[in-house]
Amino acid sequence: MAEVLMNEYGDKRIVIVGLGLTGLSCVDFFMARGVIPRVMDTRTIPPGSDKLPDGVECHTGGLNAEWLMDADLIIASPGVALATPELLAAANAGVEIIGDIELFCREATAPIVAITGSNGKSTVTTLVGEMAKKAGWEVGVGGNIGVPALELLKSPCQLYVLELSSFQLETTYSLQAAAATVLNVSEDHMVRYPDGLSQYRAAKLRIYDQAQVCVVNEQDPLTLPETGKDSRCISFGVDGGDYRLDSESQQLIADQSPVLPIREMKLAGQHNYTNGLAALALADAVNIPRDASLEALRTYSGLAHRFQVVHMRNGIRWVNDSKATNVGSTQAALSGLSLEGTLYLLVGGDGKSADFTPLKPYLSRDNIRLYCFGRDGNQLAQLRPEISTLTETMEQAMREIASGLNAGDMVLLSPACASFDQFNGFEHRGHVFARLAEELG
Repeated sequence: MAEVLMNEYGDKRIVIVGLGLTGLSCVDFFMARGVIPRVMDTRTIPPGSDKLPDGVECHTGGLNAEWLMDADLIIASPGVALATPELLAAANAGVEIIGDIELFCREATAPIVAITGSNGKSTVTTLVGEMAKKAGWEVGVGGNIGVPALELLKSPCQLYVLELSSFQLETTYSLQAAAATVLNVSEDHMVRYPDGLSQYRAAKLRIYDQAQVCVVNEQDPLTLPETGKDSRCISFGVDGGDYRLDSESQQLIADQSPVLPIREMKLAGQHNYTNGLAALALADAVNIPRDASLEALRTYSGLAHRFQVVHMRNGIRWVNDSKATNVGSTQAALSGLSLEGTLYLLVGGDGKSADFTPLKPYLSRDNIRLYCFGRDGNQLAQLRPEISTLTETMEQAMREIASGLNAGDMVLLSPACASFDQFNGFEHRGHVFARLAEELG
C-alpha cells in the first residue's frame, strides 16, 4: 500500500470537473492523500475515463449540479469556464473553486518561474528549463505544456518552470513566483472573454500577484502590472529595455553589456531573439549561472511547429509555424522578417471570432503572396485581395505555390487561426505541412 501523504483534504468532499491528463493528475493527487474524489466531464466519453481508479464515481455528458452543490472543494479544468451556470451557482453557494495550479502552488517548496503571454510562452518555458539543466539543476518543467504541474511534485526539484494559460490563472490564488512574465498580450480566446481584451489581460496579469520579479515587454504596455511599472519590473525588447536586442550590432545585450551575437543562436526570427532575452532575464532573476544560460541559447533549436524550418532545398525554405493559432502569433512571425525572394504566407482555419485587421501592415510589402484556406479563409483574403489566393484546403494552396518557387523564397505556414475546422490540432496541421513540404520541395 502506497504511503498516504499528510494533508488538509482528508475529510473534504472533492469534485474534479474535467478529465484528460490534468483531471487524472488531480485524481492521483487526492488518492495519494487518502481522498476519493468524484469526477465529472461534459463529454460523453472523456479522454482518460478508462484510466480512472476503481471506486471513483464519474458523471459524463454534462455537469452534475447536485454533486457540485454538495462539494467542499471543486477543482475546475482550465477548459471549463467559471461563468458556466452550474459553477456560478456553486460559487454563489460558497463552494471553493480552484484549479490544478492552485493545488500545486499550495504544495511546492522550490522557487517557481511562471510564464504566460499570448505567444512564445512554450518556447520561453522550455528555454528557461534548458538553462537550468545546463547548470546541472534538478528542474521540473510543465503546466500548460507537456507534464501536468501536479506530476512535477513527485520528483525532487530545485526549480519549477511553469507555462500558464489565462484559463489556469483564473483559478490560481497562491502563486508566489520567484520570477514571472507576461510576454505579450493580443486577442485570443475572445469567445471565453465577452468583455474583450481587458478581461483577457486581467486574467494574464494575475501572474504578477505576489511575484518577486516581473519581467515585462518594453514594446507592449499591456504586459505591465495593473498599477504600471514598479520596482519589481525588469524589461526586455528590441533596441530598448534592460535586456535588449541591438539590431545594429545584432547582439543580445544585458545590463548595457553585449552577451551573445545572434548568429551564435540556433533560434531564428526577431520574435525568437526577444524570447531568448525574456528567458535570460527570468534565469538571471533566479540565479541560474549566466554561462549555463548562454550555452542553452547557443544550443536550443526551438519547439516543433513554432517557426521551425522543416525543409530547405535549392535556396527555398519551408517554415512550419502551425502553433500560430492567433493574430498576435502571426504578427510575431512576420515582424522583422526579411528575405531576398518572395514570402508565400499560408493563413486560415477557425479564427475564433478574432479581428484580423492588425495583420494588414505586415502584408503591405511587395514581395508577399497570401494563400488563404479553411473556415475563415475568405475573411483573411479580404485583407489584401490583390495578392490573395483562396483555396478550400492547405494542401491545395501548397500545391499551387510549389510550381512557382525560386531560390530565396520562403513558404511560411503561420495561420493566425485554430485548426479544428480541418485538423485534429495545430500539431496535426504542422505534420501535414511538413510532409507536403518534403514531397513538394
